[in-house]
Amino acid sequence: MSFPQQAARRLNAPGQARMPVPLPALAVTLIMSSALFAQSAPAARPSVTGGPGGYAYPGRPPGDPAAIARGRALYDTNCSFCHGEDARGGAQGGPNLIRSEVLLRDQNGELVTPIVQNGRPDAGMPKFTLSSADIADIAAFIHNFGINSRDPARKRPPSIVVGDAKSGEAYFQAKCSSCHSVTGDLKGIATRIDDPRTLQQTWLMPVVYGPRGGFGQGASAAIKVPAVTVTVTLAGGAKVEGKLGRIDDFLVTLTESDGTARSFRRDGDNPRVEIHDPMQPHRDLLRLYTDKDIHDVTAYLVTIR
Repeated sequence: MSFPQQAARRLNAPGQARMPVPLPALAVTLIMSSALFAQSAPAARPSVTGGPGGYAYPGRPPGDPAAIARGRALYDTNCSFCHGEDARGGAQGGPNLIRSEVLLRDQNGELVTPIVQNGRPDAGMPKFTLSSADIADIAAFIHNFGINSRDPARKRPPSIVVGDAKSGEAYFQAKCSSCHSVTGDLKGIATRIDDPRTLQQTWLMPVVYGPRGGFGQGASAAIKVPAVTVTVTLAGGAKVEGKLGRIDDFLVTLTESDGTARSFRRDGDNPRVEIHDPMQPHRDLLRLYTDKDIHDVTAYLVTIR
């Protein structure tokens, strides 16, 4: 039994008279008690950011400014059309990345890389041909936002129309005019979509594909996007065509022109399935746009009224 415990027992034992303890002995008791408490005290908690009950997620050290700058450029080009310019989710249906469990656990892009490079077909996310270093920079940019409500991403610029309209017109003629016309399907586009941010997101990706292999969801009301169609070639050579409903490794569903719904079981390449996706050129270009291309085309399209 320790000395402080013996002293306490002598002081508080029932049926015994309380004896005064000399001041030096009391001082020793207090000093030893403090020493024992210090030895048994738990280690201090690591610093955490605020949250309900006082605990949330571990704080992060400041990121490399060069990596964050590279990540911002890559994010704006490849991710913002779906996840929003501030990574909190966009009108096109992408989830909030600031509160993503994957991003919160990720350190340097190691958890994000396989998702970006492999895509998430079940959630409508395509594959991106980005290197691990590029994705690490994107992760650094997103991590830089933090998880509080006062990060700089909430301070939107007064306008995103910062490009050169003439350069945008030249780019449009070179890359887009084979499918689109400002006197045809895009006539008056800036009047139909009067918000430049929405207009930019719309021309980047007019349709966001739905979950579980569904297609054609989320099209802007101001844009008439042709439906995704599919051709199913049966074992005997007969072909069935129609609007694609959904597709996965086991099943493909479609609706024929007369409204008949059909479903076909899939076993590898049997039956043969060919998807005709009018958005494929848009998806291909997403990997090629530079920030300047995006800003210039948007500056041009806002003049089409």
